[in-house]
Amino acid sequence: MHSPHDPYVRVRDAREHNLKGVDVDVPRDVVAVFTGVSGSGKSSLAFGTVYAEAQRRYFESVAPYARRLIHQVGAPKVGEITGLPPAVSLQQRRAAPTSRSSVGTVTNLSNSLRMLFSRAGDYPPGAERLDSDAFSPNTAAGACPECHGLGRVHRTTEELLVPDPALSIRDGAIAAWPGAWQGKNLRDVLDALGHDVDRPWRELPAAEREWILFTDEQPVVTVHPVRDAGRIQRPYQGTYTSARRYVMKTFSDSRSATLRAKAERFLASAPCPVCGGGRLRPESLAVTVGGRTIAELAALPLTELAGLLPADGETAKVLTGDLVSRITPVVELGLGYLSLDRSTPTLSAGELQRLRLATQLRSGLFGVVYVLDEPSAGLHPADTEALLTVLARLKAAGNSVFVVEHHLEVMRGADWIVDVGPLAGEHGGRVLYSGPVAGLAEVAGSATARHLFDRSPAPARRVRTPRGRVTVGPVSRHNLRGVRAEFPLGVLTAVTGVSGSGKSTLVGEITGDLPGVGRLVSVDQRPIGRTPRSNLATYTGLFDVVRKVFAATDEARERGYGVGRFSFNVPGGRCETCQGEGFVSVELLFLPSTYAPCPDCGGARYNPGTLEVAYRGRNIAGVLDLTVEEAAEFFADTPAVARSLAALLDVGLGYLRLGQPATELSGGEAQRIKLASELQRGRRSHTLYLLDEPTTGLHPADVEVLMRQLHGLVDAGHTVVVVEHDMSVVAGADHVIDLGPGGGDAGGRIVAAGPPGEVARASGSATAPYLERALDGGTRR
Repeated sequence: MHSPHDPYVRVRDAREHNLKGVDVDVPRDVVAVFTGVSGSGKSSLAFGTVYAEAQRRYFESVAPYARRLIHQVGAPKVGEITGLPPAVSLQQRRAAPTSRSSVGTVTNLSNSLRMLFSRAGDYPPGAERLDSDAFSPNTAAGACPECHGLGRVHRTTEELLVPDPALSIRDGAIAAWPGAWQGKNLRDVLDALGHDVDRPWRELPAAEREWILFTDEQPVVTVHPVRDAGRIQRPYQGTYTSARRYVMKTFSDSRSATLRAKAERFLASAPCPVCGGGRLRPESLAVTVGGRTIAELAALPLTELAGLLPADGETAKVLTGDLVSRITPVVELGLGYLSLDRSTPTLSAGELQRLRLATQLRSGLFGVVYVLDEPSAGLHPADTEALLTVLARLKAAGNSVFVVEHHLEVMRGADWIVDVGPLAGEHGGRVLYSGPVAGLAEVAGSATARHLFDRSPAPARRVRTPRGRVTVGPVSRHNLRGVRAEFPLGVLTAVTGVSGSGKSTLVGEITGDLPGVGRLVSVDQRPIGRTPRSNLATYTGLFDVVRKVFAATDEARERGYGVGRFSFNVPGGRCETCQGEGFVSVELLFLPSTYAPCPDCGGARYNPGTLEVAYRGRNIAGVLDLTVEEAAEFFADTPAVARSLAALLDVGLGYLRLGQPATELSGGEAQRIKLASELQRGRRSHTLYLLDEPTTGLHPADVEVLMRQLHGLVDAGHTVVVVEHDMSVVAGADHVIDLGPGGGDAGGRIVAAGPPGEVARASGSATAPYLERALDGGTRR
């Protein structure tokens, strides 16, 4: 029996995901790094076991209503965990934040600034004091009535909504309307309302065109659809929505970045004429602090804001002190270039997580375990030292810090390391080592040890000769001011620079229209789907072939099961309780809803009849449960499936299950799945591949695998451009474009460009010293 003051968190018989009955002891009050190749089981141990159990214990202590529901979600598969304090998780959430969410709202800095204006602001003579809510663009009391607190007004015109007036409505004149059934429905509703949908748009009377595009009325009418052969379509009540109303609603309310971007194409944006972009009511913008409005202060980089806050008057002194103490950790983490009004959707996952980490430093919690998911993601090596300082401060405040991490510098700076492996998926799930960092050097089978203690110089490789160039610019956007850049063709180019230096902005200017680009493929880290219904097999298209294989079995033919029977997205073969998702959503009072396995199919997604059909001893649910590696063996003689699986193996994703829901995939995994989908298509004409930090979430051993693929693309005649912080990748590039020298206003220009050896010697570059060390065999990452 361990004492209640046991200095260790002791995990016994952990079996979550691929963990093989793991026993491990990790000391409290240390910075402990959990590492291992992608898919080895480190996140299953840190998040799926330790954090999940801490969360379950917390829920056990709350209201019976929440407890009753949480039992459905299930406890982690673990024998027991002792010595476990309460836990706080900081994961790289990939939910789509709204455009109203900002740096200020995420860090609570906006609240402090609003309080300063409310209590210590300079008011016009005779004006009454305003509550702090009056300084928020997200409240009715503060938002400018014209732009509803957005700062810009978006208007549309007939020219934007109908780019080709020669077309009729039936032929798609109203380009802003949605596609598929929704667009057809709007057209049918107009037809039912008596409008001529077959006449060219320009021939319709002006008043009629005006009403169709801009009316705020929403008449309801009975629609009699034109019958398609073999389909029975009953009359229904259809509601009309004008093109402007549809576009405005999609732009302001949709959580889909793709739909918002499509809607934005039909809008002309301009600063709000009432608030001038300040987002607030006139009476709120009339209050100043240090001669500036709250909108002006919120637009400043945090480093500048901290130096401009007043210190006269007792109230102002207290509130300013609070604000500066909140800003300091954000600046320490290398995010001083951000402004409070910077919209959250424009931040990277790494920036978001570091903002939340900075907020935790002010929370005053002690005695808890912080479980962090790759806090170094998106960090330039120059910022890693600041991150280690922040982790040490969390520890010094009396907390334990458990970090899932691949960054070698973070590992070197830790007190304790837990190495999981040796490989991914079925070949992982064991703790190879748990102890002080230096001791890992003695572990023979550890991929981490090989990279952590390797001091050999980067292998010498001949820099490829470009066969042309793509010129971008001059670009003046965000912090780039008239920047021109040349990207050589037929080589691998790395774009480097500290966070906020303008890398992604510059690379985003490469479009398919530029001379020399040809085919352009942008492989980003956005999720491949937003619900458990989307998964690896459906996204890559290999599931279509698998369903054909099942439909061709003797059993399926006897029963009359076609290909559709084996889809979990349509009625027929799927379990109707969960509608083929395998999960049901459990609504929790006061807490975010969570997913629990379906009570009827137990997560199998299909009904019993469908599951009775087997191919080589496995039913369709059993096939979805295979890892990519197992499936490659299982389908070795089915060329169409084998090709897709080989591409996934080539980018190091052999450990993922075919049916792994998109919601469980990291940004790095989603990016590599997209890359694999691209690789399996075979080589076409010259393609320019853009990748934004493809090594995020990758162990150094997996980075080697990925880089082999990218170099293979270049050797096949293509061009690859990567935005990257990993110096081992940069050292292996043919060309480097380094932006900086700092972030925000201190960045936005090209500091150096040329082969890695040349850039490593550039003066005034934040990247140069780290690149030089990588080339000479110092710290790689």
